[in-house]
Amino acid sequence: MALALALALCWLSAALAGLLCALVLQPLCFPYFWRDLLFLLRVVRSGVKLEFYRWRRDVRTVLDRFVEQAQRIPDKPLIIYEGSAHTYRDVDRRSERLARVFLNTAGLKRGDCVAMLMNNEPDYLCVWFGLAKVGCTVAFLNTNIRSKSLLHCLDCCGARTLIVGSDLLECLESILLDLQQKNIQVWTMKSHMKHTLVCSLLEQLDVESDELVPAELRATTNINSPMMYIFTSGTTGLPKAAVITHLQSLKAASGFRAFGAIESDVIYTALPLYHSAASLVGIGGTIELGATCVLKKKFSASQFWPDCRNHGVTIFQYIGELCRYLCNQPKTEMDQAHEVRMGVGNGLRQDVWRDFLFRFGNIKMCEIYGSTEGNLCFMNHIGKIGAVGRSNVFYKLFFKYDLVKYDMMQDEPVRDQHGFCLPVKKGETGLLLSRVSAISPFFGYAGNKQLTEKKLMRNVLVKGDAYFNTGDLMAEDQEGFIYFRDRVGDTFRWKGENVATTEVAEVLGAVDFIQEVNVYGVEITGREGRAAMAALIVRPCFVFDGEKLFEHAVKDLPAYARPLFVRLQDIMEMTSTFKQQKFQLVQSGFNPSTISDPLYVLDYHQKSYTPLTEQIYQSVLSGEWKM
Repeated sequence: MALALALALCWLSAALAGLLCALVLQPLCFPYFWRDLLFLLRVVRSGVKLEFYRWRRDVRTVLDRFVEQAQRIPDKPLIIYEGSAHTYRDVDRRSERLARVFLNTAGLKRGDCVAMLMNNEPDYLCVWFGLAKVGCTVAFLNTNIRSKSLLHCLDCCGARTLIVGSDLLECLESILLDLQQKNIQVWTMKSHMKHTLVCSLLEQLDVESDELVPAELRATTNINSPMMYIFTSGTTGLPKAAVITHLQSLKAASGFRAFGAIESDVIYTALPLYHSAASLVGIGGTIELGATCVLKKKFSASQFWPDCRNHGVTIFQYIGELCRYLCNQPKTEMDQAHEVRMGVGNGLRQDVWRDFLFRFGNIKMCEIYGSTEGNLCFMNHIGKIGAVGRSNVFYKLFFKYDLVKYDMMQDEPVRDQHGFCLPVKKGETGLLLSRVSAISPFFGYAGNKQLTEKKLMRNVLVKGDAYFNTGDLMAEDQEGFIYFRDRVGDTFRWKGENVATTEVAEVLGAVDFIQEVNVYGVEITGREGRAAMAALIVRPCFVFDGEKLFEHAVKDLPAYARPLFVRLQDIMEMTSTFKQQKFQLVQSGFNPSTISDPLYVLDYHQKSYTPLTEQIYQSVLSGEWKM
């Protein structure tokens, strides 16, 4: 008896000692264990639900969730826009009537593709949901695109109907006849249309009934079926239509909940709805929670904090530039008088991150890394400054990715004698590749299998494997935090938009005095991303004409893609694989004191590309020069 008691006490003492050691060592050796585990449980919960839909072949889509919420909380505001509240019931009823117009008057049917060219407004949601209720696939168009790019977008997604916001009709003036020749019908959210080629949705809406559209029109049994197209710039030049399936939209809609958002949160969105961040994560996430979204047509740094205070905002969506604009606003005694507890977005620089927290208080900034068409997403749920995401042993069980060595000079991954890529060590920078699998499929782009195949790398680590090439150089530290280092290839980001170098080069190449053009991105101190710069060779017997180049760039390129700087060269350097050499040009930047080639700057005041002097160079660095 005594021996048994002694043994029991020994085991109890050992257990208590082990528990004590675990409690002491866990915070030291695994400081993020419990937060990682809680985050994982939220993610797994969403994943199990998606797998259940796949298995049952009975998918509850984001639209289905919206209809459920409209019945559960009909009087709760879904959207607050310019001071007016639009409840779940309001948006549901208006979208239902629009669906009737699409069916009865526009002649749309299940499976049709319809393009939307609209700025942020409540009717963006009503049109989107109305089309979805009919069973249409929706294509979100970037409101910055014009003429040739716009026609290209309609062609590649197969849209035969275009819905245009009332404030964007002027953008179509030059291509209305082209649209008519392509048998594309144009509808607008405006009354009393004088133009015979444009029809009014509002006039039809006034006479349409409130009768419900049959639910079977929107029903789907395949979680991988396309529900929309979102356009992204790419290496081929013109925008590409990324296929967005119900699987992707449901994953995006679960993002806020994974970060710990709840139904009582009020979410502030000033990002454009034609981007996945605002539409899929922002609106989709708001609907999933049953929360409220304060929607802005455009971001205003001066109105941001007053808006947050007036509407009790608790979560806001951002890109890095947005936070920098807020930090540049004059300081006030009200800087920390708000209820904002979380920011969700991407592209936040470490210095801006620290300044933002120091000035505006303890706001948890949750970075999300991922591309519209990509099959991988990192989420910095810890709030570690500078990290774009977090990985751990749990994450790697479900999502397979690798960082491989990359040769910047040759602009390609390094491969060994067997043709396989070489993984980097922890802490080293490498090209991020995400394995394509049943759990992480890559759906590619609409209308062009070659573009889809071009984004894949095969035989990466073993023969027969396939990876999605993110085009991003990343590093993973010893704790599993992921850091963005640089962008490679033919795209870069500026002002929150992707810039395709080949698209810009194609537009500039149409100017008569340009023989060859090489477009790349250069960093500007204190600015997020890279600004477009073009190295040009002028044709023999021609001279550089800054006014003509300015006119061409403004006419045919969106503002974010226009080269801010131009460099004239006699010879264009090439790599050993006969691609234009960009690395050395990127490294040399645009400093006139260190570059002997003639340099020019985009000058909106003179409406020309004018010589880049040392004085102008300094004004660019100080932020005084209009960009």
